[in-house]
Parts: sequence; structure tokens; C-alpha cells
Amino acid sequence: MTEEQKKKLEQKLWDIANTLRGKMNADEFRDYILGFIFFKYLSERMHLYANGILAQDGIDFADIDETTEEGQAYLEAVSDATLDALGYFLKPSELFTSIAKRGSKPGNFILEDLARILSNIERSTMGTESEDDFDDLFSDMDLTSNKLGRSEEAKNTLIAKVLTHLDEIDFELEKADSDVLGDAYEYLIGQFASGAGKKAGEFYTPQEVSTILAKIVTTGKPRLRNVYDPTCGSGSLLLRVAKEAEVTDFRGQEMNRTTYNLARMNMILHGIHYRNFDLKQEDTLEHPQHVDERFEAVVANPPFSAKWSANPLLQTDDRFAQYGRLAPASKADFAFVQHMLHQLDENGTMACILPHGVLFRGAAEGHIREYIIKDRNWLDAVIGLPANIFYGTSIPTCILVFKKCREHPEDILFMDASTCFEKAKNQNYLRPEDITKIVGMYQRRGIEERFSHRAPLAEVAENDYNLNIPRYVDTFEPEEPIDLAEVAAELKANAESMADLDAQIAGFCSDLGIEAPV
Repeated sequence: MTEEQKKKLEQKLWDIANTLRGKMNADEFRDYILGFIFFKYLSERMHLYANGILAQDGIDFADIDETTEEGQAYLEAVSDATLDALGYFLKPSELFTSIAKRGSKPGNFILEDLARILSNIERSTMGTESEDDFDDLFSDMDLTSNKLGRSEEAKNTLIAKVLTHLDEIDFELEKADSDVLGDAYEYLIGQFASGAGKKAGEFYTPQEVSTILAKIVTTGKPRLRNVYDPTCGSGSLLLRVAKEAEVTDFRGQEMNRTTYNLARMNMILHGIHYRNFDLKQEDTLEHPQHVDERFEAVVANPPFSAKWSANPLLQTDDRFAQYGRLAPASKADFAFVQHMLHQLDENGTMACILPHGVLFRGAAEGHIREYIIKDRNWLDAVIGLPANIFYGTSIPTCILVFKKCREHPEDILFMDASTCFEKAKNQNYLRPEDITKIVGMYQRRGIEERFSHRAPLAEVAENDYNLNIPRYVDTFEPEEPIDLAEVAAELKANAESMADLDAQIAGFCSDLGIEAPV
């Protein structure tokens, strides 16, 4: 598929999504359209896999008669193989194209059948390895919602229309190297994020920023044993790492149920086998689910300065005990850093996005920051990003890079990339050349005037472990010198000009018989 065809597909999917908009906000019609696209993907993948099994018998899975003994025997055989390979099962009558064609015929009511099919997908996994990956996966698609229409008939008409339009699109799943659908799905998630305001930050990191993090943690590593994101949102950051290196296992945790569902769909839709990812829905700081595992790559965009319990009992938790202090209850930024460092393997790289406050705030945060640098020497780089590049917030942010076994333990790289952006209508964005410059500078630990500096640890210590970037990267640009003689000449000329003007005004006032202004 060419780039032009890809863009047309993305636009078509977005147009179909907007047929659902109605009275819904971006969050709501996002859940429906992404859920339907995911259902279509599962159906087409199921159909292709089943046809591969039945090829020697010359049978198309969709043509199997479910009412006959022979048909049931085929379905049983296909079901066993499919549940192991794909993690779920659909009958021929439950395939997307089957329900879409029924809905396209006037008078056919499909809502109940559709709800039953979505429930059956989840039920087909019960008692199998993939059960957790499909549990309540479609729970956000309420087909009885009045936002779909005032009457049952109106709801049915709208859903049938959406399914019919989607049924006309070829996702090209038969092409083994094609990720057209995955890219289109990411495009849609980004579109929804751009209209979701403050909520966008809960489920999506702009692709350009994700790319920087992914390139940093995969530097020098074409293969990764595993990757972890403790606040994984829609899973896009995990999947971005997989575009930069071959990743075996994915781990993540997400607190929001709706976003957690979106993340699982995103992983499956990108072809990640259910045995190779494990996403959990829980509060990462209070109830970590992968705490005994260690990861070769850790990436995250945690919620900025979120509140957390800071329960004194956590001071004995292995994640926090060595620091002697907990992050303040009002700002969990360093709690996330401590958690991630606990999960980071000795040969791993961690890159996370945080607000600038973590660089200079004192008290407990200053103590933690000093321990990480002075006692452990884990901080590898500090990269300042432009303001207004994230959905829902305009604050400037930074990327902190950590390694437990650093190749350059004698200094910390500081980078001021705050001017690396292009202005757009509502927010700024990083251009390809900006990404190349930031990543390239990190990888070669380059020094460039007013952009980057390698600060020896002694210099950081002299600054009391304050990491505020202007302390290390001087971005001051002196103004051009002022020629005072020239300025004086201009003032004299202006004064003479004003005297002539005052004389003219006095003459006009005399002619009019009024007093001239002083």
C-alpha cells in the first residue's frame, strides 16, 4: 500500500468514526469505532487462520453449515487450533462480514446479535491462557446507550451503517509484512487525543515524543528481551519501541479501565501474540503487578505531578527503602522514577517524560535526586523538550534517561531542545529533523554551544544536585551592541523635527484664535 493509499484509508476510517459522533464526546465515540475496527480485525484474522487449516479440505470457513454434525466437527477442530494460536474463537455466523451483511438489509435488527457475538468472543477464552487478555474487553461498548439513538430502530440503523462502511475496507491482513491497520489504528488514537483535551494525556503520548524515547532505549540494541511501561495508556509507547527493535515480551500497567481495554486491543491488533504481552489494570504505585520482573527497556509518560498516598508503610517497600525518603503525597513524579528504577535491569535503559519541577524541587525530591546521582550514579541524560507539545497541557517537560551500568559514568549529558519544534494551530510539534538531532546528540553525547553540555559529576555536585538545564546549557544570546553616538544623533534629529512641528501647530492655533498646547 502506497503512502497516498494509507492516508486515504486513515481518512476513510476517520470519516466513518465521525458518523458516530452525534451527541457523544470524543471519548465515547472513540470507544465504539475502535471497538468495531478491532472486532473486524479479529474476524478477518480468524477467517484467514481457519481457511489455512481447512485448505487441504477445500473448504472456506465462512461456508461451514453450523447446523450439521459435519459442520460442528469442523468447528470443533478449528476451535481447538485457533484458541491456541490466536487466543479466541468466532463461528462463521459471528464473523464481522456476516453481521454487517445482515445489518445492511432493511428490516434486519442486529444489535442483540452483535452484543451476543462480542460477549461470545470473551467467553470463548474462558479457561485458556488468553482469558485475562480478553476479559471484559468490549465492556465500554454499550449498544443500549441512548447516545446511539433515541429509539432501538435508530440505534440499529446507525450501528448497521457503521458496520457496512467498515465491511467495505480491506485491511490487507493476508500480507504478512503489512501493518496498515496498526498504523491506521494509531492514527485514529492520535486524532481522538487531539480532541480530548486534558484527558488525552491519560492514554496517548505524541508519536514524535514516543519515537525519541524508543530510539534512546534501543540504542545499540537491535533486539530486546522485554520492555515495560508502568503507565502504559493505550500501549502506543510500548509498540513504538517495537518499531525500533525486535522485542520478545511486553509488560505494562494502566489504572483506567477504558484505557486498559484500548491498550489490550492495540497490542493484539498490532500482531503481538497474547503470550508475549501482559498488561494489568491496577494502580502501579500502590499495587504493582510486575514488581518481581526486571526489564531491559523501561519507557513511561507518567501523569504529571499526580497525587499518591505516600503511605509511611511504603518506606519498607523494596522500591523505595534505599532512598530513605518517599516522594511527597502531592507530587508522585519521583515515586514513579523510584518504581521504574527498581524494575530496570542492570543492562537496561530507562527513559521517562516528567515535568521540569523534578529537576530542581527540594525537600524529599531533592534528597531522592541527590541519592540517584551521588550514591548510585544512575542518571545518564537530561533532555529539555519544547513547551506545548503534549495534549492537554502546555507546560515544558523533560526526558530523563537512566542506566544502572553507564558507559560514561563520569558525566551527565544535558540538552536544551526547547527550540526544536514547529508551531501548529493549537500546539507545537517536533519535526523529523528535531527528532534526528535530539537522538543523534544523545547517542554520540555531543557538545554544541547553547544546545548540549556534558557536565562532570563534580559540576552537578557544586550545583547541589539541582538539574535545572540553564545551569548547564547557556542559551543566553547577547544583544547587538548599541551605537550611543548614533542614538544621540537620532534623538537630536527627532527633537529638531518636533520643534518644526510645534511651530506649525502654534501657527494653526494663532489663526484659529486659540491657545497653543504646551
